[in-house]
Amino acid sequence: MTTRGVLYVHSAPRALCPHVEWAVAGVLGVRVSLDWTRQPAAPGTWRSEFSWKGQVGTASKLASALRGWQLLRFEVTSEPCPTAEGERYSCTPDLGIFHAVTGMHGDIMIPEDRLRAALVRSQQGETDLEAEIAKLLGKPWDDELEPFRYAGEGAPVRWLHQVV
Repeated sequence: MTTRGVLYVHSAPRALCPHVEWAVAGVLGVRVSLDWTRQPAAPGTWRSEFSWKGQVGTASKLASALRGWQLLRFEVTSEPCPTAEGERYSCTPDLGIFHAVTGMHGDIMIPEDRLRAALVRSQQGETDLEAEIAKLLGKPWDDELEPFRYAGEGAPVRWLHQVV
């Protein structure tokens, strides 16, 4: 079964750009050439987005291929299909990687066991419930990536979190 998605490279140093293309090509099995534009939120870095089509699980392979690269900020999404829910991966140098399962309308779906664990940690005084839920929803990643999501002059804009 195939699905489709989008890779958003929010910021990458110029020297890393060809390596990103090679990593994506390695996952997809085809030559990839991304259109890079300057990232105004971090002078000296570049941004790009790439629509892809592949087997279910391609988003996780893309995220794995790119994770851990210093100074790289990215998001990978995949749409739900008849055999799998959608996915969203967000990655920043400071926070690492975030993964969420998404439903057919793009909503993050939090598994029951993760909610129960957050509630237990909160009840035991280990953490604040609101902060735990914010982490489960990826809020720290959204907060850090938001300035990078704004496109530069002439670049397309796609909002990942906007609900109409």
